[in-house]
Amino acid sequence: MTVWCNPMGGLSEREYMEKFGKFKEKINKKLGDVKKQFEKIEKAKVDLLKKAKEMKHDAEKEILKMENDIAKSKDLAPESKKRLRLEINSLKSEVLHKCSELETRIAETIAPT
Repeated sequence: MTVWCNPMGGLSEREYMEKFGKFKEKINKKLGDVKKQFEKIEKAKVDLLKKAKEMKHDAEKEILKMENDIAKSKDLAPESKKRLRLEINSLKSEVLHKCSELETRIAETIAPT
């Protein structure tokens, strides 16, 4: 048998059930808000990864163009071309390393556990 009112002045079972229901609604709303924020973070993460990949691709393309320009140049001495190729290789390595680090950092940010 369910007791709906308490003669001692405390809360009844029905009142507690109402409190539980309101509490549950409040928690569900907060959970929904957190999920929405997480979805925004995930979308931003995807956008950042896309931008990082585009930046890497653009850098590779620009470096290749510089390599071709140097190779085609008739004004540069062979020794100059050699030094410039070494510098470009160093630049290429540095850029690719930094882009990879950035992609890794973005991917690891707020990784789900």
